[in-house]
Amino acid sequence: MTSETTNTPGPDQIRRAPKVLLHDHLDGGLRPGTIIELAREIGYESLPETEPDKLGLWFREAADSGSLERYLETFSHTCAVMQTREALVRVAAECAEDLAADGVVYAEVRYAPEQHLEAGLSLEEVVEAVNEGFREGERRARGDGNRIRVGALLTAMRHAARALEIAELANSYRDLGVVGFDIAGAEAGYPPTRHLDAFEYLKRENNHFTIHAGEAFGLPSIWQALQWCGADRLGHGVRIIDDIQVADDGTVELGRLAGYVRDKRIPLELCPTSNLQTGAAASYAEHPIGLLRRLHFRATVNTDNRLMSGTTMSIEFERLVQTFRYTLDDMQWFTVNAMKSAFIPFDERLAMINDVIKPGYAELKSEWLFHRPTGTSAVTSGSTSEQG
Repeated sequence: MTSETTNTPGPDQIRRAPKVLLHDHLDGGLRPGTIIELAREIGYESLPETEPDKLGLWFREAADSGSLERYLETFSHTCAVMQTREALVRVAAECAEDLAADGVVYAEVRYAPEQHLEAGLSLEEVVEAVNEGFREGERRARGDGNRIRVGALLTAMRHAARALEIAELANSYRDLGVVGFDIAGAEAGYPPTRHLDAFEYLKRENNHFTIHAGEAFGLPSIWQALQWCGADRLGHGVRIIDDIQVADDGTVELGRLAGYVRDKRIPLELCPTSNLQTGAAASYAEHPIGLLRRLHFRATVNTDNRLMSGTTMSIEFERLVQTFRYTLDDMQWFTVNAMKSAFIPFDERLAMINDVIKPGYAELKSEWLFHRPTGTSAVTSGSTSEQG
């Protein structure tokens, strides 16, 4: 039983709530001040702004511009300053710190090693530098009273021809901080089936992978990612809504693919703010996450690119709470969904759910008991949470 006074969590409760993040790009989450300092150290003079606040605003406006050219330019600046071991360690450590300060207890952060070789690093040196940074960030977070565990996802670019090489790299570091593999980049014209050798290799090695699919492109991208490539999760997957019909009377009919995704509990790495920027939805109210939640898909909430979207996990949940009147029970549902879908061993996922996530939400839900004026009573209602 939970008090109805807990139905709508405020910003402070949302920030303190345990959160799990499955879709976050390392090169999309740098601190603006760090970009400026790293650019100065290497003599990079192409930044559009040299003051942190102005640079942060430029990144957000470029991502919101509707221009693919400007959006891609944002990553050219972040990747330009992430070419040395020291820079990669710093960026990864700050990423872990920032996520932990936002209440994230488990995160899988992805990056493409092939995009960090311009200063002479090898692929292995890139991976080892990022892993070192994540471990350092975890240590700093503990020192600040926060707990986080970060796993790396190694990404191959869809338009390139190094997917098998990156998959082999992910497999060789799978017990050293890398938890899985991903492909990213433009979907149209670059179907995931171009990289079947990488996915078949990973399946033979019993390794995990997610695929960016169903973001800018539609159902064929999702179908190929699942039925040809065998993806464990869908990066975004928001276009699955195209296979769901809602009648005027509110009844819902799932197509074969949508039904398969729901019935097989295939995780959707939904990124609401980013999806608005890329045109997958016109507003938060129209974002498919509302319907997917009601239909009990394995939906999860993610940030994608925190710098470009000007977002955090807390901000994503605040917007969903404001839009859909989500409760702490809903937040817990999304968080447990994400933890169930993580690429770490089952017993470790279960321990995170039972020993970290559920107790954290139980504590937040009980806070009304200690702030209520003496002599008043609370109306209680049963929780409608259903774990998916």
